[in-house]
Amino acid sequence: MKYLLFYLLAINLISFIAYGIDKRKAIKNKWRIKEATLLGLSFIGGSIGALMGMIIFHHKTKKPRFKFGVPVMLIFHLVILFFCYH
Repeated sequence: MKYLLFYLLAINLISFIAYGIDKRKAIKNKWRIKEATLLGLSFIGGSIGALMGMIIFHHKTKKPRFKFGVPVMLIFHLVILFFCYH
């Protein structure tokens, strides 16, 4: 379980940073991180970091794929964690 917690901490930190980088690049009209990459980070366990990035950086909050997809992934991850611990 220690490795799972370390993985989740790392992937959520990476996800959060990715949303921040993408927002900064969007403001400066520079290269962007692909939406598939941002959603992929959420899917592989970074949904908390993604949601925090969306809220803090005000990024991708109007796109339905993110607005609904990331919270659904978070719920899915929480259900999995619940069953892992019980």
